[in-house]
Amino acid sequence: MATVRAKKNLGQHFLNDKNIAKNIVESLRANQVSKVLEIGPGMGVLTQFLLQNKAYETSVVEIDRESVDYLNQHYPELKERIISADFLRLNLHKHYQEPFAIIGNFPYNISSQIFFKVLEYRDLVPEVVGMLQKEVAERLAAGPGSKTYGILSVFLQAYYNIEYLFTVNEDVFSPPPKVKSGVIRLTRNQTSHLNCDEKLFTGIVKMAFNQRRKTMRNSLKSVILNDELKANPIFDKRPEQMGVAEFELIVRLIGGQPERADQLQ
Repeated sequence: MATVRAKKNLGQHFLNDKNIAKNIVESLRANQVSKVLEIGPGMGVLTQFLLQNKAYETSVVEIDRESVDYLNQHYPELKERIISADFLRLNLHKHYQEPFAIIGNFPYNISSQIFFKVLEYRDLVPEVVGMLQKEVAERLAAGPGSKTYGILSVFLQAYYNIEYLFTVNEDVFSPPPKVKSGVIRLTRNQTSHLNCDEKLFTGIVKMAFNQRRKTMRNSLKSVILNDELKANPIFDKRPEQMGVAEFELIVRLIGGQPERADQLQ
């Protein structure tokens, strides 16, 4: 098998620049872990450099059967460490009992879902290096005050420090995507639990950004039931102006209302 045919339904765009692949792999610090999981290795452009680093025990997860066959043929050293499965459906606790890092050229069409899954397993995943659509990468790394800052930015930044590392042009992929790509690194911070009701935090952030042009007072009016609370100046802000700590404060204020409705629980 010489090459793998890129499949549009899987969002496959194979990186064919080895220098960029090497830079992506070298962006992984993996200081505290030895296990690395690559998502969507395709024909192994990142895998080859991961395998060269003997400090890593590299495994890969690949949904495409043709790619799995290619990897088995060209990277026999992976042996039993090729997981033929959909990462989004994977129970990672079955494969890892200790922390591991994640790396990959993430398919554009599921990159946000990948990061939601990372959040789900955040206590097992201290670091992620991923290449994804530039616009999405910038959004995840954006801080308060940026127009691209959004729901997933807040959720991820609650538990990870995020760095935008570098941009990758369209012409180094086969087939070339229609947009540029960006490489980001997520590093787990010290937050084990939010300083508020985490379920309510999720609901408040989503409700606020669903009406992102409005002030918090207007977007959350259905759950701010206390007139004294409505006067608090923090509700003058728009969601894109608020960091994680400010969202936590709002959640505590709303959750502290004795008459608070339970529609976000």
